[in-house]
Amino acid sequence: MSEHGTIEKTDISFGPASCNRSDETTDPSARGAEAALETFYYALNNQDREALRADWSAHPLAQLNNPVGGILRGGGAIVALYEKVFAGRPNVRVVFGDVVAYPGTDHAVFAGRESGSWTDAEGNAVPLEIRTSRCFRYQDGRWQQIHHHGSIDDPAAPAAYQHPVRG
Repeated sequence: MSEHGTIEKTDISFGPASCNRSDETTDPSARGAEAALETFYYALNNQDREALRADWSAHPLAQLNNPVGGILRGGGAIVALYEKVFAGRPNVRVVFGDVVAYPGTDHAVFAGRESGSWTDAEGNAVPLEIRTSRCFRYQDGRWQQIHHHGSIDDPAAPAAYQHPVRG
């Protein structure tokens, strides 16, 4: 990824093979923001609660907007939603790709597509395609996620995906 201020289509792709790069998120450059992004996908695909908690800002206005959680504010509420996903049967596996990066001096936005699947009650893999934006801010000496927006293209898909998590 280019340094601050350059908008670019990237060749990054993060999914189940992603690494926990939490130690690199202290780098104030765009490379530190990319490390935070990869760490999120490591945490999501490997159900690593601690890495996820460290990746998300605890700020009360950190926000998640997606088909499963609706609108949630505050790092604690966001992490609690992911913990429900991890505890349930969905077993989400996604790869984030087709990414455009918008890095700044203390913020970075990554917009692209999550492609993957979740597991239904019968153990079948159900395809999942989500238009995704993830925003990070350099604060308190490291990059943390402050906003996520996800939208599912297929209007029937969210209800099936929401049920295992929301009940």
